[in-house]
Amino acid sequence: MGKFKFIDTEIKDLYIIEPTVFGDNRGYFMETYNYEEFKEAGLNMVFVQDNESKSKKGVLRGLHFQREYSQGKLVRVLSGEVFDVAVDLRADSQTYGKWFGVMLSGENKRQFYVPEGFAHGFLVTSNEATFVYKCTNLYHPEFEGSIAWNDLDIAVEWPLAGIEEVLLSDKDKKAQGLKVTNVIF
Repeated sequence: MGKFKFIDTEIKDLYIIEPTVFGDNRGYFMETYNYEEFKEAGLNMVFVQDNESKSKKGVLRGLHFQREYSQGKLVRVLSGEVFDVAVDLRADSQTYGKWFGVMLSGENKRQFYVPEGFAHGFLVTSNEATFVYKCTNLYHPEFEGSIAWNDLDIAVEWPLAGIEEVLLSDKDKKAQGLKVTNVIF
């Protein structure tokens, strides 16, 4: 039996990944990534960069993408909780412009694989959250773009109950909708 459960989503190539957690009275242990097991599941990516962010409740980061050097991301939460979202931007996809979201937390230990060709973002729903992710390509700020988090054409159903204010970066405040951005991979 593998150490991971790979769960298909309604959008092709997006996966929720549940690691096996070994716990006892001392705490727990789990693998968060294993090249061979991921490869066996058809996920042949190679990661070249790891990132970490800490954010407070109401922070919304995204929906980000890179026009060139697109990044696949394996994301998870160390502490706290976020609603994580991916938007399909692949030209040949039947689900272009569609989104999928999943709650990730330090407690449920779920991971989310977002492949190249997607916009990605998350909303912190707990008092604070530490978010980590592996990337398949290096960050290139000159090619980074952002789609408005509240674009009506995408219509992400963000869990805003209990969020007093959505906190955005200056870059994300200036983001435009998908039709204006016209992003296709």
